[in-house]
Amino acid sequence: MVPSVLIVDDEKHTREGLQQALAEGYDVTVAANADEAFNLLDSQPYDVVLTDLRMPGKSGLKVIDKALSLPQRPAVLMMTAYGNIETAVEAMKRGAVDFLTKPVNIERLEVLIQRALKTRTLEVEVRQLHERLDDKYNFEGIIGGSGALREVIERVRLVAPSRATILIEGESGTGKELIAQAVHQVSPRARGAFVAVHCAALSENLLESELFGHERGAFTGATERRVGRFESADGGTLFLDEIGEISASTQVKLLRFLETKAIERVGGSKPLELDVRLVAATNRDLEAMVRQGRFREDLFFRLNVIRIRMPPLRERTDDIPLLLAHFIRQFSAENGVPPLTVEPGALRTLQRYPWPGNIRELRNFCENVVVLRRGGSLTEYDLEARFRGEPAASGSTPGAPGVTGIAAPVPAPPAAPSLSVEENEKRLLREALLKARGNRTRAAALLGLSRRTLHRKLAQWPELDVID
Repeated sequence: MVPSVLIVDDEKHTREGLQQALAEGYDVTVAANADEAFNLLDSQPYDVVLTDLRMPGKSGLKVIDKALSLPQRPAVLMMTAYGNIETAVEAMKRGAVDFLTKPVNIERLEVLIQRALKTRTLEVEVRQLHERLDDKYNFEGIIGGSGALREVIERVRLVAPSRATILIEGESGTGKELIAQAVHQVSPRARGAFVAVHCAALSENLLESELFGHERGAFTGATERRVGRFESADGGTLFLDEIGEISASTQVKLLRFLETKAIERVGGSKPLELDVRLVAATNRDLEAMVRQGRFREDLFFRLNVIRIRMPPLRERTDDIPLLLAHFIRQFSAENGVPPLTVEPGALRTLQRYPWPGNIRELRNFCENVVVLRRGGSLTEYDLEARFRGEPAASGSTPGAPGVTGIAAPVPAPPAAPSLSVEENEKRLLREALLKARGNRTRAAALLGLSRRTLHRKLAQWPELDVID
C-alpha cells in the first residue's frame, strides 16, 4: 500500500513542487492553509503530514496539534524558512518527528519521511501490543465466574489504582502471576514495565544481583555494571513470586526499599530512588514462618498492606467447565485438531476431582487429551482411575497419562471387609463398565453374566449412570 502524505503550505509553488517531487513514491494531497488541512484530516487518515510553520490564520503548530489528536495519528514533519532552535524545540514538544528548513532538500525530505513512517509503524505496533496485553490480562482474560473468583477480581479493581504493596497468597498453580498482571494492567502504571522475578529459581547471590543490579568489580566475574530488575521496573510494577524463599540478607535489602523507595546496587554505595510498585506472591504461610524465625516480621508487615488470597480450584468447581472449554479450544487450535467434546459424565467426574495442581494441572490435562484423542468425545470411562478417586487398574494402558485405554479383564480388587454384599456387587459392576467403556455387552462378558441379568442390575441401580 502506497504511503499517504498531506502537504500543508500557503505558498502554491512550494506545495505543488513538493507534490510533484513526491508523487512517484507517495499518494500526495495538498492543503493551502490549516483550516483546509483540518477538513482533510477529518475526512481520511494520512501516514505523514508535512506542514509549514508560518501561514495566514492558524499556524503549523495548530496543524500538529490537530493531527496528533486523531485516533489514527500520522507522523508529522515541520518545515519553515525561519528555522531556529526555539521553533524546532516547540515543534518537537508538540509531537513533530523532525524539522526541516526551506528551501527543502528533496533527498533529505525523503529520508525523513521514511524515518517518520518507520516511527509511526513502531508506534502502531506498540499500541497493538498493549491492546493485546490488555485483552490477555484484563478481567475478560481471567476465566471463571464463581463467587470465589469474583471476590478476587473485585479486590483487584479496588486496589489497582493505589500505590499500595500487594501480597498474593495461594497454592501453586492457582494463577497468582495472572492476578499480578491484572493489577498492573488496570492500574495507572499499565504503560510501564511489568517485571517478574521467580525468587526460588535463583541462588542468594544471583538473586541479589538480579534484583538490585551490581557495579563493575563488585564480585568475581562482574566485568561491567548491571541494571537490576528494580531499575527495569521503574515507573511500573515488580512482581516477586515465591517471596518466602528469599534469604535473610535479601529480606533486609527488600525491607530497606519498602521503607525508603531506594536501592543500592551490589558493590555500590549511591542510593537510587525508584518509582516501583511491589506485588509479591507466596504459596507458603508467611505468618507461620515469622513465628518460626524464618521470615522477618517487619518485612511481612510491609508486604502485607493489601492481601489477596487466590482460591484453589477445588473451591472453584463452577469454573471447571469454563476452564476446560477454554483450554481445549486453545490446544485444539494450536494442534490443528477438531475440538474435543467433554461428555456430562466426564465433566461431573472432573468437577469432583480435587485438582491438587490447580489450574496448571487442569491445563496440562487438557493439552494431554487434545493431543492424544485428536477430536471426538471424552467420556467418564476414558479418564484415569485417579480422577474417580480409585487406584489405577493394573491392566490400564501404559504411557498415556491423563487417558486410559480399554483394559484387558483383570481380577477385581478384594472388597473391604466393611462393605455389604450389595455394595461389593455394585463396585464390581461399576469396575466392569469402566473397563468396557460403557459397553453393556462387553461388561456382561467381563463379569460372566448374561446381558439380560446385567440390564436387571442396572435397572436396580440407575445411579451408575452407564452409557450404552
